[in-house]
Amino acid sequence: MSEPAKFSVALHDETATVQLMADLALLVGPGDTITLSGDLGAGKTAAARSLIRYLAGDDDLEVPSPTFTLVQGYELPAFAVMHADLYRVEDESELEEIGLSPLPDATLVLIEWPERAPSAMPEDRIDIALTHRPELGSTARAADVTGYGKSAATVARLEALRQFLDASGHLDAGRRRMAGDASTRSYARLIRDDGVVILMNSPQRPDGAAIYDGKSYSAAVHLAENINPFVAIDEGLRAAGISAPKIHHVDLEHGFLISEDFGSEGVIEGNPPRPIPERYEVATDVLAVLHGKSLPETLPLDGQTYTIPVFDAEALLIEIGLMPEWYLPDRNAPLSNEKRAEFFAMWRELLKKPLAAPKTWIIRDYHSPNLIWLADRTGIARVGVIDFQDTVLGPRSYDVVSLLQDARIDVPEALELTLLSRYIKARRAEDASFDPAGFAELYAIMSAQRNTRLLGTFARLNRRDGKPHYLRHQPRIWTYLQRSLAHPALEPLRDWYLANVPPPQS
Repeated sequence: MSEPAKFSVALHDETATVQLMADLALLVGPGDTITLSGDLGAGKTAAARSLIRYLAGDDDLEVPSPTFTLVQGYELPAFAVMHADLYRVEDESELEEIGLSPLPDATLVLIEWPERAPSAMPEDRIDIALTHRPELGSTARAADVTGYGKSAATVARLEALRQFLDASGHLDAGRRRMAGDASTRSYARLIRDDGVVILMNSPQRPDGAAIYDGKSYSAAVHLAENINPFVAIDEGLRAAGISAPKIHHVDLEHGFLISEDFGSEGVIEGNPPRPIPERYEVATDVLAVLHGKSLPETLPLDGQTYTIPVFDAEALLIEIGLMPEWYLPDRNAPLSNEKRAEFFAMWRELLKKPLAAPKTWIIRDYHSPNLIWLADRTGIARVGVIDFQDTVLGPRSYDVVSLLQDARIDVPEALELTLLSRYIKARRAEDASFDPAGFAELYAIMSAQRNTRLLGTFARLNRRDGKPHYLRHQPRIWTYLQRSLAHPALEPLRDWYLANVPPPQS
């Protein structure tokens, strides 16, 4: 068992408590346990309330003390939270009755008065001991934060985050939670009188076990495992005239950065959301301009060099392999060894053309959640790009597919074809040798590759990561896949899918 990690914080007033708990909330998640100890009136419930309100994104959320109910549950946007008060517990056997033995799965648990049931507390936990500090002021407290077991790393990270915020001049800023993505990154808005900026928490972390020839999934398919690619690509995009957020402060070692806030005006509207055609036109133009440039394969990074990975055959096939690995078992249609070999053989042959095509930067998640409309700018600068740390070198068609076959919203086929024609027209105007028919074929191949992968990715996010809301996108992915399989070059693959790949549940 690792050594505990400890640090202390002086909390001069309630605002300081709110800020500390918001910082902690950025680093914890379902399955974590936080205990709050201290005398009556030390501020345990106030600390728990601050964390719950931050996660809820609601400063006015009613968070009563659970002294009499013993346990209070909250189904928050990010995950479930359980707030418990053990002051009235006489015996540890009572914990089973109130749902604390065993501790619930997929839930963040906050426990006041943990000393009432010490042997029931998990080895992996964070303890916050609160004490009065009248010499600092009538409402002042001190918080001694200790991380035990696996949570020691979280507490060490919390201390590093607080030092980063202090060094950047944002320790006293207000915090507002931002929705995260499918990764381990988390975000907050930092609010001061002079403006608002974005805090990114990007821990060094592989996605998955080392099962791909000794590599994690993220390493095998060239997904960012730390903050370095974001910083390097950010500067590269800005140098190319693309609106990427300006980085104000960065800690490469710990994976923290503070950047410009583009706001939240997107390129979609309505409920259910749909594309705003004029904004999608500009987003398409961004790709046409970027793909017309001669872009470097290496970029400067903190006095060193960052090399953009190549989206090679191995990575593309591992991505595609998520479909038979995760999606087909969910549909009760696992492949035999023979069928699996057929699947990969077909794909290996089909990928030869995109692998031989001229390479550019593939931003990879170039779609509506990651595109911000900047109305005060002009031309292609009106589209702000905020997610690009997974950039690789590969065929130009990939990001066009990512935009025009948006995994999270319906893009009508008529609009997709109009925007595809717009891209092709812009590229032909820039490069007389541009081959529209060849590009259309590459577009269909990369659409099939991407949507095959997404069927598996969303199944994995549900089954492995406990994120079932991604399953609602599978019928849309299936529709896009059918569009791409209609291309004559994909006829053998279309027939194979028809025989072996059932549609998702609607």
